[in-house]
Amino acid sequence: MGHETDFAALIGSRIFHDLISPIGAINNGLELIEMSRPSISPEMALISESVTNASARIRFFRIAFGAASDQVVGRPEITAILADIYGPSRLTVSWTPLEGQPRHLVRLTFLALMCMETAMPYGGRIEVSEDEGQITLVGHADKYNFDETLWLPLAAGTPTGDLRPA
Repeated sequence: MGHETDFAALIGSRIFHDLISPIGAINNGLELIEMSRPSISPEMALISESVTNASARIRFFRIAFGAASDQVVGRPEITAILADIYGPSRLTVSWTPLEGQPRHLVRLTFLALMCMETAMPYGGRIEVSEDEGQITLVGHADKYNFDETLWLPLAAGTPTGDLRPA
């Protein structure tokens, strides 16, 4: 047959597509409540912040775990997702490519960001750059938490069979 279907990515795409709609509806409802009241209660602010974060994570996961293609993801979409996810955290991500990038490269970059986020639990800065179609990520932190059983095979380019979901 020669053509293999990535069912996990297709299922992931469908799940994230189905989740974004109710999250969007909750966000729209919150906006209507905010328009009808002069001030927002701390409870409503917490709900609004949580919905924004959930929406950003779903958009991030949709690219990271969904079906990849050569379709270009625009720079504004990428930077908006990264700002919504990392804006309120101790970790900042600087996305310097000025042009949109193919979805499969953005997917790999988002997966690498998740790995780096795990290795930088106390915060820091990650710089993402592009040169002739190659994406480079560089992390800067005062303290790192490397799990050698995960990072050494990755650095050597050798697969490992004993991985945990975290």
